[in-house]
Amino acid sequence: MQEFTSQFFDLILNLDSNWKVEKVIGDYRLKEVEIKITYIGNTAECPNPLSLFGIYDHAPERKWRHLDLLDYKTHIVCSLPRVKNEQNKVVTILPPWASKNTRCTHQFEVKVIDTLQATQNQTKTAGLLNCSFNQVNRILHNSVERGLKRRPKDVVFRHLSIDEKSFKRNHKYVTVLSSPTSGLIIDICEDRTKKATKELLNKVLSKGNKEKVETISVDMWKAYLTSIEEVLPNAKVVHDRFHLVKYLNEAIDKVRRREVKDHQELKNSRYALLKNTENLTEKQRIKFECIRAANFQVSKAWVIRENFKDIFGSNTMKEAVNLFWKWGANVLNTNINEMVKVAKMFNNHLKGVCNAMVEKFSNAMAERLNGKIQELKSRSKGYRTFKNFRRAILFFNGGLNLYPLNSQ
Repeated sequence: MQEFTSQFFDLILNLDSNWKVEKVIGDYRLKEVEIKITYIGNTAECPNPLSLFGIYDHAPERKWRHLDLLDYKTHIVCSLPRVKNEQNKVVTILPPWASKNTRCTHQFEVKVIDTLQATQNQTKTAGLLNCSFNQVNRILHNSVERGLKRRPKDVVFRHLSIDEKSFKRNHKYVTVLSSPTSGLIIDICEDRTKKATKELLNKVLSKGNKEKVETISVDMWKAYLTSIEEVLPNAKVVHDRFHLVKYLNEAIDKVRRREVKDHQELKNSRYALLKNTENLTEKQRIKFECIRAANFQVSKAWVIRENFKDIFGSNTMKEAVNLFWKWGANVLNTNINEMVKVAKMFNNHLKGVCNAMVEKFSNAMAERLNGKIQELKSRSKGYRTFKNFRRAILFFNGGLNLYPLNSQ
């Protein structure tokens, strides 16, 4: 090990007069640098209570990971001073370069957070910064916990969305609560049961703010609907347009699979029938036009879906209800069982369905967030625990203030 000049580091670390860089030593073979800092003051500020006390002794030497210097892995090393406060309790003072109970500096935390935001992958971030996965994971967890504590408790959410997202195989789901106006995930809970959903809503919303929720976009999952009815009785339930059309698409495909046995023209026509016409390839468009011209039940089912989509954008609830009833009567007259079944399901949730025809808010933003969550899962090749999954989702999509206060 060879000693370097410490004057330069006195300046760049921006320490006050109580701290001094004693020496800087480097190992050329390992490409590592240690910056040894000493506390030279006679008194120190006790964090609890916040007041000055004389130095009692020094804690055992600790090491904090710092930003690399000239591609050398860099650590700050220091024996922190301890004071005896008014309660006669010996307290270790906090260093200006790091938070309590961490083993990295504020600046290194910022670097990890910024790199994580860019890569969205903890393993890749650890490789780029020459540190361990556990260190990156610990910073991610700490920053999310810090961000959640800083989140204002009196935020008013007038519009909410609830959606599910698969977590693991064997029908393991999480429930995602998001804001369609901000495009941010508020929080998530494990499972999609009534109990879990109620706990999530009660945790996020104060009693006063529950009354201020105007609309909540959700699919027809019973556990979600009963939870909303009990926790947010004044909120207007809006069944998500995406899921409504999805039910119709699934019914169309069932009709197609039933009819393809008798009509070879329907072979390999799934995407030609389910995609929006403006997104069809030339080959799909030709197949679609042939099917539309034929008198197949799947052709009629496609028209049913398009007629339903035309109801979106109704001016009033009365108009939406009248148009829906006309649409439902036409569906019944077709005698296409798959479509009739969907129409009856919609009728059982008439208010929420018709709210979707009038209200501008939907789960479109929630679906985009679902896509971002899926990207996270794909990059990380899944998450073993719900805790890790939740923290990663909130880190990247929670809009939290993640940075340490003293990072500047």
